[in-house]
Amino acid sequence: MRLTVFWQRMADHFGPGYADTFARDHVMTELGGRTVNEALDAGWAAKDVWRVVCSVMNVPGERH
Repeated sequence: MRLTVFWQRMADHFGPGYADTFARDHVMTELGGRTVNEALDAGWAAKDVWRVVCSVMNVPGERH
């Protein structure tokens, strides 16, 4: 998954403003105690980060 697709999905689900805040501030155990931004910076694949976000935040299946 390209980062542009990842960020568009984040914005579509959370709204553009909250997507940025969530990615910066929400620490998830499933990402090794990292935020979305930290996980991406650490080299996690965008598709894997998106799967974690979907799981943790109960994103509906049709949006995966």
